[in-house]
Parts: sequence; structure tokens; C-alpha cells
Amino acid sequence: MADDVEERRAALKRCPPGHSDRSSSLDNLACSLRDRFMRRGDPSDLDESIELYRAALLLRPPGHSDRSDSLSNLAVSLRDRFMQRGDPSDLDESIELHRAAVLLHPPGHSDQSLSLNNLARGDPYDLDESIELHRAALLLRPPGHSDRSQSLHNLAASLAGRFTQRGIPSDLDETFISRKDLAAAKSWVTTAEETNRGSALVAYQTALKFLDQHVGLLSSSSRHFDVVSMATASLAVDAFSCSIRNGAPATAVELVEQGRAVFWTQLTRFRTTLDELSAAHHAGAALAEEFKQLSFRLRNAFDQSTEDQSPQIRQVTIEWDDVVSRIRMLPDFSRFLLPPLFSDLQKAAEEGPVIIVNASQYSCDALIVLSDRDPVHVPIDITQTEVSDLSKKFQSLSKEFGSFDTQHKLVRILRKLWHDIVGPVVQALGASNVHPGSRIWWCPTTEFTLLPLHAAGPYEKKRDSLPHIYISSYTPTLATLVRARQQVSRDASPQYFVAIGQGNPDGRKPLQCVAPELAVVAQRLTPIVSSFTSLEDSDATVKAAVDVLNHNQWLHLACHGMPNRKQPFKSSFAMRDGPLMIKDIIRSDWQNPEFAFLSACHTTVGDEKSPDESIHLAAAMQFSGFRSVIGSMWSVDDEVA
Repeated sequence: MADDVEERRAALKRCPPGHSDRSSSLDNLACSLRDRFMRRGDPSDLDESIELYRAALLLRPPGHSDRSDSLSNLAVSLRDRFMQRGDPSDLDESIELHRAAVLLHPPGHSDQSLSLNNLARGDPYDLDESIELHRAALLLRPPGHSDRSQSLHNLAASLAGRFTQRGIPSDLDETFISRKDLAAAKSWVTTAEETNRGSALVAYQTALKFLDQHVGLLSSSSRHFDVVSMATASLAVDAFSCSIRNGAPATAVELVEQGRAVFWTQLTRFRTTLDELSAAHHAGAALAEEFKQLSFRLRNAFDQSTEDQSPQIRQVTIEWDDVVSRIRMLPDFSRFLLPPLFSDLQKAAEEGPVIIVNASQYSCDALIVLSDRDPVHVPIDITQTEVSDLSKKFQSLSKEFGSFDTQHKLVRILRKLWHDIVGPVVQALGASNVHPGSRIWWCPTTEFTLLPLHAAGPYEKKRDSLPHIYISSYTPTLATLVRARQQVSRDASPQYFVAIGQGNPDGRKPLQCVAPELAVVAQRLTPIVSSFTSLEDSDATVKAAVDVLNHNQWLHLACHGMPNRKQPFKSSFAMRDGPLMIKDIIRSDWQNPEFAFLSACHTTVGDEKSPDESIHLAAAMQFSGFRSVIGSMWSVDDEVA
């Protein structure tokens, strides 16, 4: 840059007074000197820069095409000198020069937003005018404008400054809204919670809206799972807690659904059928076909994207998002693939109540979702830290099941679950006229996902435990349960059943009881099902298992379950020739699967850092279309299975 200054001095000498390029040469040298001042801090560079800018301005009288640039350049340098030395005359002159530049850019001028922005930044003390000018500049920079993000940032900075100066709450809220991104919204959430502000719920709603947009623009590659996990963090469970604290239980259900299992939600969107749209009219049929083709490409891209393919996948993702936007413009499709409303989610309780059990840093709560009335809130007398500790104890204990001492420790955990969580829920169910013997669904969040709520009880004489009162099932989300019931049941159709057993998997301990297990299954089912197929040992390979499920809707799978809690998409079932991984299941296209019994270990154990994403084997089977899946939370002894 030193050479640059000297080169421009030499250029100025070649443009003596009267030369047509002298004003540009003065301006160029002034710019280089100001740049050098910004890097080195030598005040003489700034002083010289200002004098050169003044000289250039004199050569650009009113009417000159570059006068506005000279006014702005001199104004910025004078403001720099004011910030360094504090001479108010520099600031006054800077503001007047910026005002003069604005007058040269009336409404409709292409540079008006730039002049307004410069004037807004000119006076660090008049925040009211600064904010109004930034608002005016922002209006001239609509979505898609290259400088819009800078305007949003500048407006947010001025609002934050005024909040610091005067403490106006609305300024702080608008600070975060102005930035319009997920990080800003999450910062708003944190600030609103820390200051106990009434805007916290709006902050959560805004953050989850941006989360949905953020995830929607990611490809379906498992490489983006870490991005999703970092983006979601505790957002959904904290939003649930905030909604409960604000007396909005229906909103709590909507928000916790919106922010959990987002990876599965996005993958499910790629499988959406559009029969109604295709039948509506010609334009709808064309959009449906375009959506189908793009969704197929994105679904097949799962876990296959390389650095070379990433730009193409991003482009397909953008095209997919554009098609979705166009579909939403059609009549009756305005909410296409948008997060479901409570009225949609409430359908999950049509066959029995769904109990959301939530652990947040702010509170722990249960919410009973019923089909015909408002949700019922059940306060839980336990902290998130206690839930986490209880989950760790249970996970540690599950590795030692079998000993007498372990049994006593397990009972203590089940009693605590009953006393603090399940018992109060059972009382509330009774008060809501949910009769004993009814089926209920648990929808746990965070560390609750790893605890056996279905087995809780007092374990005392003459007192019933939960299994004696209600029939428990689990669902990762309410939307998952709704989707499963929307699929056409084949109960009245021919039942095609396959039993897959792998007792001698590649590189794993043999399972001696797999063959007898499959023999019992065959003995019981062959007389009552339309077709029974058995796939065992050398025939039970990865490809054979995937292929056989193209022709069978009912499955009994007996093998090693291999959870990978650090890389959950590598969790697998052990076949003869290697692992049948979650990613293989995701890429399948099985037709109308009904029921899967997973006689394997740890099939409901997912990512240790993101339990709310439910990336585990049972969830993968459910995602692939199975309406009902039975899995295990812990290791199961070969003989017991």
C-alpha cells in the first residue's frame, strides 16, 4: 500500500492544475492515504487525505457528475477524524456534507439508499434520526438487493444503541427482528428469557420459522446433520416451556413439533405425494410432476454428495424450494409442507391420548394431548439436570442387566420415574376420563427419550404400576403418528410376512438362538398369513434383506443391532456380508410396509448429543413407511430375545 500511495502521488504530478483528470487523481490519492491511516493509525495520513478530498470537491462544483461522491468521501474522512480527536466541528461539517449528498440523490435516484445510509451513520449521537434514515434506506433495498443485509445490520446496530441508551424494550425486540436470520432470532430468545420479557414467545416463534427455512435449503445429505443439530440445540424444548409458562399449550405442541426430528421431517417432505394436486388442473399436474422429480433427486442424494456434487445438489435444493413456493400459491395449497397447526397434530390423539414429556432448562412439563379438548398441562417436579442424571444412570445400568443388584437399582429408577413424572400423568389421565386399559402414546423429548417411562411404577404390594393401568406406545413426534395412520391399512388385504434372521454376521459374535426364534415365528404365522418367507444365515445379506421387503409388508428381524451414538447414520443391523445401515433403509422404496418387530439390541438408541432428532434404527424403519415398529431401548440377551 505504501507503493500505492507513492504511485498515486506520481500520477497526481502528471495531472497539474487545469488537467481534466486532476479531480480523480486527487480523489485516488486521498483514498489511498485514508486506507493507510486505517491500517497504521498515522494522523498525518488522515489530515492529508481530508485536504486532498477538499481540493477534489472544489474541482467538482454543483452540477458535476461526481460531486456527490466527493461530498461523501470528505464527510466520511471528517467523521473518522472526529472519532479519533473529538473535535465537534469535524462532526458538524461531516453531517452537513452528507445532507448535501442526499439532496443530490432525490427519490428514484439509484444511489439514494447509499446516501441515506451514509447520513444515518454520520451522527453517532442522534440515534432517532439515524434509525429513521436506516429504515428509509432499507425500504429502498428489498429482499434480493445486494446491500440489504448491510442495511439490516446497520438498523439493528442503531436500535441496539438506543436500547442501551434509553432502555426502550421495543428497540431490543426490533434489533433481532431486523437481522432476519436464525442466529439473531436465537440471540433474541436468550435475551428475552434472561430479562423475563413478554416477547420471548414471539422470539421462539420467529427462531423456529427461520429454522424451518434454514433446514429447507440444506440438502438431504447426512453431512448436514451436524448443521441441523447445532441449529436446533434446545430451541424446541425451551419454546415448549415458554409456551406453557405463557398459558399457551396448543402453541407449545406446535413449536415442539416444529423444532424436533427436523431431519426426518425434511426427508419426509421428499416423499410427499401430490395426487390431489395432480387431479386438480393441468398446472397442478405439471407442478406435481416437477416436485416429484426434484424430490426423487434429493432423496437419492442422501449421503452421496461429494465436494464436486455439492453445487449441483444446492441448485436442485433451490429449485425444489421454488416449486414448493409455487405450489403454495395455488388454491387450497397455501400451507403445503408448512409446519402443522395444532388442529392437524391433535389428530394423533384420535385413538388415545398422546403425552408429551418435556425437559427444558427453564422447566419440566408434561402435556396430555386429547382428541376432543384443549391439552392438559401436568407440572413435573424434576429439573433438566436431574433428568439427565437419571438417563445416564439408566444407560449405564442397561449394560449390566441380569444381576440381582442391578435389578434393585433399576427398581429405584422406575420408582423415581413414577413419583416425579408418570404418577402425576396417570392421575391427570384419570381425571380426563381416560379409562384403565386404554392405549396411550408417550412422546418424550431430550433425555426423556432414553428412559423407560412405560415401565414406571411404585413396585410395591397392592399398588399397580403403569403396565397394569395403561397400554403404552411411543412416537417420536405427533406428526409421525398422524402420517402412519393416514397410510392405507392392508389389514383386509393379503398379508405377506418375512422373517429375517442373521445368527452368523460378518465379524460379530454368533447368535445361537436366532434359528430357533425364526422357527417359532414360522410355526405360529404360517397357518394364518397369506405368504410366509424366511431369510436366514448366508441368504440374509444386505441386498437380499432390502429386496425381500419390496414384496413383504410384515417383518420379524432377528440379528445384532449396532447403534452408533456418535455417527448415528452408521447405526446398523448386522447381516451376513456387512451392516444394513440407516442410510440404506432411507434410500429404500418399500411398498406399503405395515409392521416391523426388531428383535435386536438398542434399536431406539440414537445420537448422544441430539436425542430429539431420533436418528435410530426404529425411527428409520418408521420413516421408510412401517406404520408400527417394536424396538428395544437396551441390550437383549440372545436367549431372552
